[in-house]
Amino acid sequence: MQEIFNLYGWQVSNYEPIHQGLINSTYSIQTNNGAYILQSINHKVFKNPAAIDANINSISSYLKINKPNYLFTHLVPTLKANTLVEWEGGFYRAFKKIDGYALSVLDNEDQVEEAAKQFAGFTHALKKFEVNQLKDTLSDFHNLNLRYHQFSEAIIKGNAQRITDTKDAISFLASHKKYVDTYAHFIKHAEVKKRVTHHDTKISNVLFQKNDGIEKAICVIDLDTVMAGYFISDVGDMCRTCLCAVSEEEKDLNKVVVDAAKWKALEKGYLHLMQDELSSFERDHFFYAGQFMIYMQALRFLSDHLNNDVYYGAKYEGQNLIRTLNQIRLLDQYNQLN
Repeated sequence: MQEIFNLYGWQVSNYEPIHQGLINSTYSIQTNNGAYILQSINHKVFKNPAAIDANINSISSYLKINKPNYLFTHLVPTLKANTLVEWEGGFYRAFKKIDGYALSVLDNEDQVEEAAKQFAGFTHALKKFEVNQLKDTLSDFHNLNLRYHQFSEAIIKGNAQRITDTKDAISFLASHKKYVDTYAHFIKHAEVKKRVTHHDTKISNVLFQKNDGIEKAICVIDLDTVMAGYFISDVGDMCRTCLCAVSEEEKDLNKVVVDAAKWKALEKGYLHLMQDELSSFERDHFFYAGQFMIYMQALRFLSDHLNNDVYYGAKYEGQNLIRTLNQIRLLDQYNQLN
């Protein structure tokens, strides 16, 4: 670590790991020149760290010129002006630490509205940014056509016993292929456009501050999946992760319940800035965004279960099936809002 610190010219008084993220390794660094976040990029997941670096720097440059007051996690350069460091087979980058905290659990709809405002604000601040500049950091990440194709292959070529044991879940997902057809129509529609899209809009990717007892979201973080994309990705992932009090790991499906007040808060928060940016056709698909993302995640979990857990892995037998059933239940609960 000291060799990396030297690249930045830091005299470090203290550093400690932050255990919130699932993909990258993250450290809080206290130096003679302030506090920083140092992060190693998991290049087994992100095969091209240079693409992430290029995307963040492109957005950073744009915001510094066009939106200088927008709070953004700008990359910190080394003494040699590099913002991506390759060291002993790893890739590292640093940010100035922003005074705030992330939430892992939502207590109320105000937090949902605040988070939705920040994710919408990120896309809105970059509405004139040339989105074609962005590189794909995870190809076909939210391509529902591809995910259904992978599911279709898994139910033929996957683990035969698991296919037999999950016939009800397979039947449910196959019977809801209408979501794939809607997606195929949506992305080809003339009124749909690609924008700067975060693609990972869970609640822990927003920083909050509390002033005089009032809690406000202040900043979007974790930009590795920022790419050109559709608004349904960001709205959909918020629906999937912010409307229910329990996570995709919950085994007791009776606890998987969608909070209608949180849904209204999400809609209000996101449309606060994006109402006039979305076309009428896009606005007509606002509710579909949740269906799109929850259904896609169910497909991915079940495909992985049938393929013997080669992508997500499993800490116990049947974990990806539990996740699948959880998401199927979540989709059913979500649809009851409409």
